Formats: sequence, structure tokens, C-alpha cells
Amino acid sequence: MNQITFHHDTVLSDVHMHLPYVRHLMTRLNRVGQPVFISNFKILSDSERLNDTRKSLQDEEEHNNPREDSEKDTNATQGNSMEPFLDEDGDLKVTHRQRKNPMEGSSRELVCPIILKQSKLILEQEEEDRGEEVNKCYKGIKIEHTMSTPLEDVGKQVWRGAFFLADFILSKPVMFRGAAVLELGAGTGLTSIIVATIAKTVYCTDVGDDLLSMCKSNVMLNRHIMEPAGSEVKVRQLDWFQHDLCTDADVEFSWTEEEVADMHNNTGIIIAADVCYDDHLTDGFFRTLYQLCSNFTHTCTIFISIEKRMNFTLRNMDVSCEAYDHFIHCLSQLQDLVDGRCSFKVEQLPSNFAQFLLYERIEQLAEVKIR
Repeated sequence: MNQITFHHDTVLSDVHMHLPYVRHLMTRLNRVGQPVFISNFKILSDSERLNDTRKSLQDEEEHNNPREDSEKDTNATQGNSMEPFLDEDGDLKVTHRQRKNPMEGSSRELVCPIILKQSKLILEQEEEDRGEEVNKCYKGIKIEHTMSTPLEDVGKQVWRGAFFLADFILSKPVMFRGAAVLELGAGTGLTSIIVATIAKTVYCTDVGDDLLSMCKSNVMLNRHIMEPAGSEVKVRQLDWFQHDLCTDADVEFSWTEEEVADMHNNTGIIIAADVCYDDHLTDGFFRTLYQLCSNFTHTCTIFISIEKRMNFTLRNMDVSCEAYDHFIHCLSQLQDLVDGRCSFKVEQLPSNFAQFLLYERIEQLAEVKIR
């Protein structure tokens, strides 16, 4: 399975797009017959982050001072101004300057998911049989996910926005330490798992039993990195197009009355990563934000990460980012809302916080704060 094939109606995350030339083995098929993979994503050590910062500064300095490189090339050319070199046939042999690899100009290497192994066992049983020492020796996060899905199942893939929000969380440990956090549109649960290394309680929410089962499995796979904080992650269903939370005890991933009360009374932070890619979903997301904040007994801070995706549209006959434009429009409406129940202030955050996870951080990633 060296290449992934997908149809015209499927979507593939950039995180999974560039594959190393190795054999990839899936772990199982999910409930709807989609192949499921497990990838290790590395958490950078302090020394690796320091080296990366130094390299970024060096690259920026070289970019801002191209004259020095030009002078070096000129001096090298003058120093080698000798007679032309001819090969054994008498033809002129031209020596070309070695070209850099396209990835060498960036501050980070090309990152690809690494598929671990194939197994027919249930993931929880496999982890217990293997022991937790294997997990503890690897400084990273292990995520179960799919590749190449229809648009309605993109939450089953891993997206850069989740890494970007995770970086922000890890760069602000004081802000999240001991907090009760609610994630909307959690997808594979990567960001919820990261925030659970700091926070006290995390409500990891999305819709769809298959997606929520995958999310719960990921929580189990990474429980070793959450144990030191003593946090609790609860995977629950939260539909943006339903006014009330499901409290039916017979429904998997439903809420208890105690959890609903705890969420309304104690949630201090709401997070969401890359959930605004469809206008209809974006409208539902902002309605849900308003409803939640209206029911809270205290003020709440909201952090949203998003990737600006550029597309050429026939309607505009130009490259545009319509999903991001609609997101900004909804933010403006939310900030202008005055009804006596809630007030919101929107702030665009700088994106120069430290990088803790190994992925390709691009300039199209943005972070927004609402309070």
C-alpha cells in the first residue's frame, strides 16, 4: 500500500499526503468499512525546539541579507577563474552548483505518519498485552485515524489545525493548568489528549458513534501521557444542530445529568481546531458557542485554530478562501451581538509561539481568541 487511491468525492489531509516509501499496514476496518491506521507523532524535546529556533533565526537572517551570499558566490567565482576544464573528448565540462533539496529551505523536515503494525486484536487488549513500557519510552502521541474520506468524515483524519492548537496549549501551561476544558468537533481527539496533560477535566465532544469510538480509543492509547496530570477525559456526543444534550442512558456517549451540570458550572475554556470548513457547519458551530456561553454561570475563554485553504473558484474567477471568509464574517457577527445575555470580544493571536509537535507549520494557520 505505497500509494493511497481516492475518488473525486474524497478528501485527504496534508498530514497524510506525503508518504515515505515504506509499506503501510492498517490495524483494522472501522464500522463503515474504512481502513484505520495508527501513527506516531513526535513531541519535540527542549534541545530540538532550541535547535529549531536557532535554525529558523539563521534562515531568516540569510533571507534578510542575501548580499553576503552573493559576495561569497562572486569571490568563489573569481577565485576559480582558471582555464575551462575539458573532458577526455575535448568537450567543455560545466560544473553546476549543487541545488538544495526543496525541504532544506524550511525550518522543519517533511513529516509523514509512521504506520506501526497490523493487528486483528482490539486496541485496548493489544496495549495491555504489549505493556505500557513501550509507550513510556517514546516521547510522542499515538493517534488512530483514517485516510482519504468523504467530506462528512474528515474528522477521522489528522489536520494541521489540531497540531497548531496543541502547540498553543503547550506554550501556555499556566492558562490551562487545572482547568475544565470543553472541545467542540474533537475529531480524533488529538487536541483533547494534549490539553489533558495539563487540565483537570476535558470534555471531548463530536458526533457519530464510529468517530467517537475512535476518539475514545485514542484516549486509551495515550493514557500514559495524561496520568501525571491526573486529568479525566470524557468522550461525549455534542451535536451542533441539536438544542439539547443527549442524556439517554441507553445511548452510547450520552451525558449524565451530573456531567451536564458540571460542564455548565465549571467549564472555563472552550477549544476547537479546524472545524470551519463548511458554511453550514460554521453556522452551527457559532450557534452552539452562543448557546453554551448563555448557559454558563461564568465567563468563558474560547480558542479556535483554523487553516486558510485557498481555492480557485469559477464564481470569482480567482483564488479565494471562502470558508475562512465566512468564518471571519461569523466572528464579526458574534462580536457585534448585543442582547443582554452575552458579549464577545474577538482577538487575533500571534502565531509565533513555540512548536512542540513535529509537523509542517505553515503561514496559513491562524489562532483566534474569544472572550
